[in-house]
Amino acid sequence: MRRLNARNRIAPNPNQMDPITTTTKKLQIRSTNLFSRTNNNNYNASKCNATFIIPLFFSFLLIFSYYTFFSSSETSFRYRIILDGGSTGTRVHVFKYRFKNALDFGKNGLHSMRVNPGLSSFAEDPDGAGRSLSELVEFAKSRIPKESRRETEIQLMATAGMRMLDVEVQEKILESCRKVLRSSGFKFSDDWASVITGSDEGVYAWVVANYALGTLGGDPLETTGIIELGGASAQVTFVSREAMLPLFSRTVKLGNITYNLYSHSLLHYGLNVAHDSWREALFSGDFNLASQNIREGLHIDPCTPAGYSYNVDSWKSSHTSHSEKSQYQPTVQTRGNFSECRSAALMLLQKGKESCSYEHCDVGSTFIPKLQGKFLATENFFHTSKFFGLGPHAYLSKLRTAGQEFCAENWLRLKKKYVSHNEEDLLRHCFSSAYIVALLHDSLGIEMDDERIKVANQVGSIPLDWALGAFILQTTNDADIQNHDWVATIFSNGSPTLLSLVGIFMILLFTAWSISRWRKPQLKTIYDLEKGRYITTRVGR
Repeated sequence: MRRLNARNRIAPNPNQMDPITTTTKKLQIRSTNLFSRTNNNNYNASKCNATFIIPLFFSFLLIFSYYTFFSSSETSFRYRIILDGGSTGTRVHVFKYRFKNALDFGKNGLHSMRVNPGLSSFAEDPDGAGRSLSELVEFAKSRIPKESRRETEIQLMATAGMRMLDVEVQEKILESCRKVLRSSGFKFSDDWASVITGSDEGVYAWVVANYALGTLGGDPLETTGIIELGGASAQVTFVSREAMLPLFSRTVKLGNITYNLYSHSLLHYGLNVAHDSWREALFSGDFNLASQNIREGLHIDPCTPAGYSYNVDSWKSSHTSHSEKSQYQPTVQTRGNFSECRSAALMLLQKGKESCSYEHCDVGSTFIPKLQGKFLATENFFHTSKFFGLGPHAYLSKLRTAGQEFCAENWLRLKKKYVSHNEEDLLRHCFSSAYIVALLHDSLGIEMDDERIKVANQVGSIPLDWALGAFILQTTNDADIQNHDWVATIFSNGSPTLLSLVGIFMILLFTAWSISRWRKPQLKTIYDLEKGRYITTRVGR
C-alpha cells in the first residue's frame, strides 16, 4: 500500500491535481502571459519614443535652419539714404551697414554728394527743388545694388534754410521733392520728407559726435557737447546738470541709459545769415559804431578789408524791395578792423536781449545754461579754422590773432594770396573770425585758451555730420524695437520667419498630441489560458 500510495504520489492523476498546485500553475501561466505582454509594451514604448523624437527632430531642424538663415541675414549689408536739405545746398548720404554686436559700416560704408543751391532758394520756383534732387537720387542708385533698392528707405530732412520760409512755401517745396522721391525706386513715404526742428538737428549732431568719440552708451557726464555753426542757424546741445524748461529739454534713451540734454537752435544766427544781417544793418544805419561818424551818409565797414569796393545797388537788389532801394542809397567805405567787427558781431548776438524772460540770456532772448564738460565746435567753426590753418587747441586765442591780421590786410593783396578762393567766401573771413570770438567768448563765456573746446569736422574716419547722427539714432532704435518685440517680428509681413512658424507649429502639434495621449485611458490586454480568451483591463495612473 505504501508503494502504491508512493507510486500514486509520483504519478498523480492529471484530473485530480492538487488545488494549490493548480493555482500556482495558473499564476505562473498568467505571469508568463503578463511577461509576454510586457515585452509588447516595451515595443509600443519604443514606437511612442520614435513618435516623440521624429517630430521633435524635424522641429529642431526647422528652427535651427531659420535661425541660421536669420543670423546670416543680420550679417548681410543693408542700406539707408538721408537727404540733408541745408540752407546753402542739399547733400545725399548713402549708408551701407549691418548689425553684428554693434553698428558696422564695413569698408566704404559712407558715401555722400552735394548739389547747390539749397532747397530754400527755390521759394519762387518750387518745382525746381524737386528737379535739384534728381542728380542725388541717381548718385544713390549707383551705390546701392538694384535688388536692394525696394527695401532701402530714403528720407529728406530739411533744416534752417527751410525753417525760415513760410509754412505754405515750405509745403510746396516739399511736395515737389516728394514727387521725385516717390518715383525714385526706393522705399518712401510722404511723411519722410519734412522740415526738422533745430532741436532735432542739435540732438543728431550730439549723437554722432559721441558715437565717433566712443562715449555714446556710457556715463552721461563723460559725454561731449556740440556747438554747430551752420549757414542759417547755430545749435548748442550738451548734458546739463541744471533743471531745464521743457522748451530746451530733450531726452535720448539708448539701451538702459538715459541722457537729459539741453538742446536749442539759434535761428538767424548761422554765419551766412548773420553776415547778411550785418550788411543790412550797415546799409540801413541801424548800428552806429564810433568810426562811422566821420560824416553824414558815410558808413564804415570794419568787417571787410580795406580796398574792397561795394556794389551796393547789386547787393541790395537781392535783399531789399525797389521802394527801399530808392529811399536810401548809402556810401560804404571798407576799413577792416577786427576789434570793431567783433563789437558789431556782439551787437547782432545781443539784439533782442531786452525781451529776455529768463534769469539770463546769452544770445538774443534765448536761455543757455552754463556750458559744462568738453565740447566740439563743428561746421563753420571748422571751415574758418581750416582757412586760417589753425589746430584744434587754444582755438579762440589763435583765431583772434589770425583774424586781426586778416582784417587789417589790403583786399588786393588778399586776392593775390588766396587766388583759388571764391571772392564771396574770402570776403566773409574777417567777419567770421570776429563773429566766432564774439559768440563763443563774449556770449557763451568760453575762455580764449580753454582746452575743453576743440574744433573738428570728423573724428578718425567718421564725419561729424548731423545726418549720420540721425541715421545712428533711428537705426539703433529700430534694432532695439525688433529685438524686444519678437511677436511682431514673427508675424510681420516680409519677415524671413516662415521656417520658425513651421517649427513652432510642429512643436505645438506634438504637444497637443502628447496631451491627448496622456488623457487617453491606458489599456492592458492579457490572454487567460484557463478561460481561453483575451482579457482587457484598464491601467490606473
